[in-house]
Amino acid sequence: MTQALTNHEITICLEGGAILGPFRATWSTDIVSDVRELSKDYDAFLQGSPQTRFKYHLHDQKQRLSHTVIVNFVRVTAIYDRVELQD
Repeated sequence: MTQALTNHEITICLEGGAILGPFRATWSTDIVSDVRELSKDYDAFLQGSPQTRFKYHLHDQKQRLSHTVIVNFVRVTAIYDRVELQD
């Protein structure tokens, strides 16, 4: 049984107005997905930490898809993480 399931929708905004996504992704203690790490790593980058990771795997359990996003935070202006809360 999946514990602490959260469904995310990630949109990445780039310099010049380009947008990547939205990407649906699921996170739980049982599902390996980098959806939370993407937001945490970008937040750390904005606070002055160097970017050490560029590739993220976002797994969509509902549609049985896996998105691979390779991104350089220098060109990112925002990351929007919409989370679908469970009842």
